[in-house]
Amino acid sequence: MNNGVPTSPARASDGHRRTDRRGRLTMAFEALEAFPALAESRNCLLSMITNDHHATADVVSAIESDVALITAVLRLANTGQPRRGGVDTVACAVEMLRPQTIQALASRVRTFDFFERANMWDSVPECFRLHALATQRAADRIAFNAGYADRDRLAVTSLLHDIGKLVLIHAHPGYPSQIHDGAGTPEQRIHQERRELGVDHALVGGVLIRRWRLPASLAIPIERHHNPDAEGEGAIIRLADMLAHYEHGARVSPSELLQSARAVGLGPKELRRLMHELPGPSQSRRRRYVDPSPLSSRELVVLQEVAKGSLNNQIAYDLGLSLGTIRAHLHKIYGKLGVANRAQAVLVANERGWLSVLTWTLGPAGVAMPPNP
Repeated sequence: MNNGVPTSPARASDGHRRTDRRGRLTMAFEALEAFPALAESRNCLLSMITNDHHATADVVSAIESDVALITAVLRLANTGQPRRGGVDTVACAVEMLRPQTIQALASRVRTFDFFERANMWDSVPECFRLHALATQRAADRIAFNAGYADRDRLAVTSLLHDIGKLVLIHAHPGYPSQIHDGAGTPEQRIHQERRELGVDHALVGGVLIRRWRLPASLAIPIERHHNPDAEGEGAIIRLADMLAHYEHGARVSPSELLQSARAVGLGPKELRRLMHELPGPSQSRRRRYVDPSPLSSRELVVLQEVAKGSLNNQIAYDLGLSLGTIRAHLHKIYGKLGVANRAQAVLVANERGWLSVLTWTLGPAGVAMPPNP
């Protein structure tokens, strides 16, 4: 009886199942606190961060290559007094946190090694990391071809796009083998998750990101990356996920691939080129110097320092300029190159050959001077 109304056994059973499901998900969310980093990734980061002359760009790249390192650094950067909207890129997090803080954080992170399997996760971290990196690489290629500006944040969301799978693996012993049984493509698998579990890994991933108090700008693309009507970053990740499966010889739907490509502004011709180039190196080749640089000598020197991985404070100190002046120069650089951020500025200038000489210094009257022969 419930307030005088009889409760049928079927309804009671459904209620127990829902309660049990919520409990298992909660325990699985808590288990993700112990998800390990690749030992080699953690060791590389520690080696870099303890070097007094480390390049910030190398530190950022090391963190961006590992799920556990990304989540640990972003969670710490978003505690206390985060920036408006939260910190959603590793570059911003590294700029906020002191090297000693990152070193201490990395030292505490649990690790896994292929030859020393963790009891809780067994081989899951290796499989998860390989697909995550393949998706991250594909997403960056798509963003470059589609002219998408927020590639620093995309590096995070594309690496974490399947983090909800880790929750479901821990919450449901039959996941993914039993739940995905008979499903061939990513879209078929997501439909079976919804039918069998009442949720899918994309939605669970978004819940986990919010549970960690990370910004909605990370949670939304992750939870929507399997939606056919996904837009922006979610659509890029959806296409990148399919391309990563294709790269590893798994089944993908040609019609779904083409639909996803069109959602990010790419047609069949661009999609075919992406599929052809995907197994190759992720860095695009430099183009030969063709056009004269629109940047002034001082702006070029500032951008060269950015390309080395220097932060604004360091650039200002090295060049004997104020922080406000450096910011003003960067604003002008973005405008002249038609880009939105420092990563894009470096990419465009590098592609056009304007950063081929990185050892120039700022001479008298702000003139860029080559090194002494």
